[in-house]
Amino acid sequence: MNSLINYLSCGALWLGLAVKAPDLLRHRHDPYLRAICAVLGLAGLCFLLGAPPTVGAVNRLSGVPNLAAPLTYAAITGYCAASQVLVVHWRGGPRVRRTARRWTLAYAAVVLGIAVTFALGDAPVERRVDLDTYYATTPFIGQMILLYLLAHLTAVTVTTVSALRWARQVRGALRAGLTLLGAGALCGAGYSLAKLVAVSARWSGRDWSALDTAVSPVAAGLGALLIVVGVLVPLVVPRVSEWRRAARAYARLGPLERTLDDLLVRRALRLPRPRFASPATLLMWRRTSIHNALGHLDAYGDRDLYDRTLADTLAATGDPELAGARAWAAVILDALRQEAAPGTVPPRVPGAGRPPAPSPDPATLARIADVFAGAERAPAASAVPRGRTTAGTA
Repeated sequence: MNSLINYLSCGALWLGLAVKAPDLLRHRHDPYLRAICAVLGLAGLCFLLGAPPTVGAVNRLSGVPNLAAPLTYAAITGYCAASQVLVVHWRGGPRVRRTARRWTLAYAAVVLGIAVTFALGDAPVERRVDLDTYYATTPFIGQMILLYLLAHLTAVTVTTVSALRWARQVRGALRAGLTLLGAGALCGAGYSLAKLVAVSARWSGRDWSALDTAVSPVAAGLGALLIVVGVLVPLVVPRVSEWRRAARAYARLGPLERTLDDLLVRRALRLPRPRFASPATLLMWRRTSIHNALGHLDAYGDRDLYDRTLADTLAATGDPELAGARAWAAVILDALRQEAAPGTVPPRVPGAGRPPAPSPDPATLARIADVFAGAERAPAASAVPRGRTTAGTA
């Protein structure tokens, strides 16, 4: 069970790292992004190295009993350093670099202490699951265990307080992400505290190893899940909101595109529909098709019809946006009839065929589509507007 929790936690953290990696490649000199990626990468490494099968593999390949322990503790300490650097960059201020450097040097000293105490100690019996409690009273090895646990507890405590304090000052996705991150760090504190209590009990001759082998892995796994979700929420939520807005805008333009569909097909004005595209790409494709059709209909646009419809609707409703949309709808319907009529030729008289108004912007296109959808009644257009000629007529 412990192995499953470890590997799932590692996978979740490295999935978060994979999501953030493209941002890091684009902004590789951003210390904040580097700190986030370091937190996710090192936290995942801690779970990977702490899994019993990985522990056995490292010990077997190295030929050193329990070598996996100091390696795991060093990874945990590196994670602690990255967490502190991340908190420093969150807070900002004039001494960000200096403070981050101090935390890094402090935890580098902890890593050195772990290496020295392991080298001085003696841990001949391999313990894949309960090393912390088994060797809690062993000279130097016990000090190594206490050193990494206190370093970890310090880091997650500072991270919890900083994240939750900042979450009270912001709103939206950032607040949700910080709250989750703080909760994940709090679970990390539960991991350290459970192990410290188990180690302390061992010092007094009691056997509370269940806290070490059962409680702490669950706390660590839950903390990893909350941390990765907390890091991803501020990144994912804005994108999802943008995709949702694009999808709604794409669907809203459907009635207008369907009105122009015959023209788009006959004149081959529609670009191939993109496959596996995002809502934003599909929206751009639909807008491009509509603009292609409207550009083709420019030669048939009736400025008088536009002005009459605009004035009538404005007088009736007092809404200039609705009036503009209805006027465009009337001109589009009239131009489609003229363009599709057999023998129709574009007008050649001076001033005729001018676009009735500047090309509609996205907001205007959406309102025109609402008219064709029936949300607003489309005005009737004359069959043959003024200033037009057809083949065989004078």
